[in-house]
Amino acid sequence: MQPKKIINDPVYGFITIDDELIFKIIAHPYYQRLRRIHQMAMAHLVYPGAVHTRLHHSLGAYHLMCNAINELKNKGTVISKEEEQGAKVAILLHDIGHGPFSHALENILIEGMHHEAISLLLMQDLNKQFNGQLQVAIDIFTNVHPKKYLYQLISGQLDVDRMDYLTRDSFFSGVSEGVIGYDRIIKMLIVHEGELMVEEKGIYSIEKFLLARRLMYWQVYLHKTVLCAEQMLQRIIKRAKHIKAFTKTPLNKFINEPIETVTLEEFCQLDDFDVMSTIKEWCTHDDKILSILCEGIINRHLFKIKFFGQPIKEELLAEKLADVIQQLNISTIDASWLVFTGEAASNTYNFENEHIYILFKDGSVKDISEVDNALINQNMKSKVKKYYICYSR
Repeated sequence: MQPKKIINDPVYGFITIDDELIFKIIAHPYYQRLRRIHQMAMAHLVYPGAVHTRLHHSLGAYHLMCNAINELKNKGTVISKEEEQGAKVAILLHDIGHGPFSHALENILIEGMHHEAISLLLMQDLNKQFNGQLQVAIDIFTNVHPKKYLYQLISGQLDVDRMDYLTRDSFFSGVSEGVIGYDRIIKMLIVHEGELMVEEKGIYSIEKFLLARRLMYWQVYLHKTVLCAEQMLQRIIKRAKHIKAFTKTPLNKFINEPIETVTLEEFCQLDDFDVMSTIKEWCTHDDKILSILCEGIINRHLFKIKFFGQPIKEELLAEKLADVIQQLNISTIDASWLVFTGEAASNTYNFENEHIYILFKDGSVKDISEVDNALINQNMKSKVKKYYICYSR
């Protein structure tokens, strides 16, 4: 008899787990670690409710995948039990490779390695532990499975990953601009000539989805205070590596030893709690720069940040550097850790590598950007870019 578990989710209500393999994966320590990884990194410093985890998001994406597969099967798409299980496992584990504070510390703790690559390594390790039962999921996750639409449900312009994080992040942050009609979008999904498409009736729901994504990026994910806090967090890790700061937590190996020596098991021992515990410890560190950065995160004494439409002028940067040098009596090199510039960019729709195709009643197919009177058009092709300067108050 298949085990059955009901999970009460604040966004969707009850989520049903009725597959033995999926039940075992959720119970695995690799997966349970996601309880200790924030979904939105430092966004809770601006939106106090945004404290949900990668586990919340993973289960939510799994739930939407279940709904999407049922909808496609109801419309005549042939999906075997093995393929259905593989797609569900793939979406459940798509973010398992995220490290502490998700995207905020990506490429910082482990340089040159994205979370997707680590996710694949962990999936391959789990595949060994479960005697090859994850192979179909791995094939779908890496887009080598012949049914491309299963991969598109996991990674694409209109995947269930994005549907969940927009819905969930909007719910927990309280930002209503991120609300999308995920249920209607799923109802409008269809497979045509092997590609995942949207029925003509779903055009307006898709436009709302794309605009919600644009608004969430600038109002939440790239909110200037969130951006500043995450830049400070990154500089803490970089500074710690620079001065070889010691800590008793599992973070120490990532700071003071060659990253090539880190094992998958050691990676999975590290989470947000270790990083925050270390930051608290370093608030009284002898290194002035590290202690200032850490105290700023712990007590929310964040740097000042200003957005500009043009690259930051050298005169402004020099002025802020001079102020910090005088105020803290530090060198120019040290001051550059506390005064810095950067840029933030986001685009609404990727016109080059990914597409959302609309299937019309007459059998014709158009990209969403080519639909007559579409809100999403070529004018939104370019990225919106903002330049910023951060500096210690």
